[in-house]
Amino acid sequence: MNPSQAVDRRTRRRIVLAGVVSLVAWIALQTCSPRVSIEWSHEMLEAALAMERGVGAIARYTEEAGIAVDEALDPNRTGLIGPESSPLFTTLGQLEAKRTTTNPDVAGLMVHLLRRAGVSAGDTIAVGGSASFPALMIATVAAAEAMGVHAVVMLSLGSSAYGATHPEFNLLDLYGRLRGEGVLSTDPAVISLGGEDDVGADFDPAFREGLIQQVRMSEVALLLEPDLRENVAHRMSIYRRAAAFVNIGGGDANIGTSPLVLNVEPGLNTALALPPEVQRGVLFEMAARGVPVIHLLHIRGLALRYGLAWDPIPLPEPGTTRLHDEARAKGLRFWLITMVYLLGLGLIAFAGRGRQD
Repeated sequence: MNPSQAVDRRTRRRIVLAGVVSLVAWIALQTCSPRVSIEWSHEMLEAALAMERGVGAIARYTEEAGIAVDEALDPNRTGLIGPESSPLFTTLGQLEAKRTTTNPDVAGLMVHLLRRAGVSAGDTIAVGGSASFPALMIATVAAAEAMGVHAVVMLSLGSSAYGATHPEFNLLDLYGRLRGEGVLSTDPAVISLGGEDDVGADFDPAFREGLIQQVRMSEVALLLEPDLRENVAHRMSIYRRAAAFVNIGGGDANIGTSPLVLNVEPGLNTALALPPEVQRGVLFEMAARGVPVIHLLHIRGLALRYGLAWDPIPLPEPGTTRLHDEARAKGLRFWLITMVYLLGLGLIAFAGRGRQD
């Protein structure tokens, strides 16, 4: 056997050994550091039931109003899944993620996340959401109301694919329907158009003007400010004394323009690396002030972290999802096993390097 063949054999052995160590560490983590189940509280169930009523109300209205519901896109016929493209379209979106958020138990999870953020009855939370995830807006406001928490809600009407993209039934219409049906009692505080520069600069001019007139007739305050810093400052002046901030979707005014937003975990965040002020949206401004942030954008990650069913058909009955909290599972045993695992990989790499030298 020549020297190069011997080196190749040793390399393969180290790869196999590293794989065995990884497998053992994974089994140890599953056995010794199991997921922490979230026990359903009365408030969680109340929120989930309210969201179920909300989904039902929207489904009935869309059918009665003759608003087309494509069963290929929306097999649960929630009315919360819009067309892929429309005059309200802003960016691409994942259909399965949108359908996942229509699960009523998302509202129960929101109660848990707000509790984990330290929010309690009588507190005020800030909610900023695009029309990309109308179901998450229902879940968040339903959770706040079940908890006796005041939500300051700001909506933007632009939507990624499969969100509230029906031109004849946008997010303001949808929210108004829920208020009219008595599902939600919280009035929106501010409406923006969303889209480019948060002022709908990329919308058809005639359609954009129609949206502006609709908002003005609704008597909800309209925010038309294309400068990011001014826009964020205006929002922060309204969000005074918020105990937590809930971001729904990917509107620039809320997430800013820094790539650091890609590092924000789905769900609850209590500490974030901060970008320069010029790039900050409300999310980072809240984090800079020590306000917990609940980030609702990367839905697959959210589902994996908290145990939500991915793209369920049919939707689960309220209170039946076995939720868990991955962050709470990472106790002392988790970190000890992780340290031993990394040490083992380091020893394998060091041994191989010594032989090569």
